[in-house]
Amino acid sequence: MSSQAMKTIPKRKTREEILELSAPLFAQRGYDGVSMRDVARAAGLTQAALYYHFADKDQLYLEAVAVQFRERGAVLNELLAGGGTPLKRLERFVTGLARMMATDKDFLRLMQWVLLDNDEVRQSTLAKQVFRDMFVAVHDLASELDPHQDAHLLAMSIFGLVIFHFQTGATRKFMPGHRPHQDNPEVLARHVCELLRRSLAAADGEVQ
Repeated sequence: MSSQAMKTIPKRKTREEILELSAPLFAQRGYDGVSMRDVARAAGLTQAALYYHFADKDQLYLEAVAVQFRERGAVLNELLAGGGTPLKRLERFVTGLARMMATDKDFLRLMQWVLLDNDEVRQSTLAKQVFRDMFVAVHDLASELDPHQDAHLLAMSIFGLVIFHFQTGATRKFMPGHRPHQDNPEVLARHVCELLRRSLAAADGEVQ
């Protein structure tokens, strides 16, 4: 084969490259808005070549979400696993999560689409195989923060207080009382941690 002919042969994509190329598509359009043809086109592959790597769109989607989440989850898990009191670890985690949501727009959009997906099989798979470890770590922290609280609800509230702020960013800036500094992840993190600290202190006083 001539060197000129070899130059015209497209480079074969690895599974990892395909997953990285498909993630932005799912972040922009969600599961239902992306076809295997769209992914093949973005990756410069034929559909047959894409199906060689992935049996169907479900497998591609689940693996793409898993890769994106695990990369970022590893960073957040390190913040949770560090030393210090439960409140200090909460502050590190909330600050890290707020910074991530503020700077990683594609990941924020991808998580929004994931949460809107009403397919129970995909949600169950992601919950058990991808999100579980992160949630368990925050659940354990919640138990340390206050053994008398419902750890599941407290863990969900920790995530929700941070993530909802960014999910509603496009609308929130038009609401009464909005100020630009409120979009600073450091400001939000301090606010959320103070809310949680006061709530936990009040609840502890009621129990005593």
